[in-house]
Amino acid sequence: MKENIEYQKSICKKYNSEFIPLDEQLFIGIATELEFEPINGLRHPKHGTMNGWYIWSGEWSDSADFFKPICIEHLIERQPEISKYLGLDIGFRFQIDRKGYEDVWFDEKITRLE
Repeated sequence: MKENIEYQKSICKKYNSEFIPLDEQLFIGIATELEFEPINGLRHPKHGTMNGWYIWSGEWSDSADFFKPICIEHLIERQPEISKYLGLDIGFRFQIDRKGYEDVWFDEKITRLE
């Protein structure tokens, strides 16, 4: 993960985000096996054992058990292309696909969630 920090910083600069390094002791919320496209991610404030990132593909669900915790290393092993976005600040979202599509934006209302 450490080798990705400079790449994460460049993504943050590209999208006018402060670089916020991940606490690798905390978990990311993942909703699916990320087999569908596009892949979506958003960063909430940290809460409990979760570092704030929630990532999914396919249909969204409001189900309480939609997201499951996964350690960062296991997520990166599955989907290494996601790692470059994980330094974005709270409130940022991304959407990517395997054909090179990339959309990153700031969603202020996420910063007000707990």
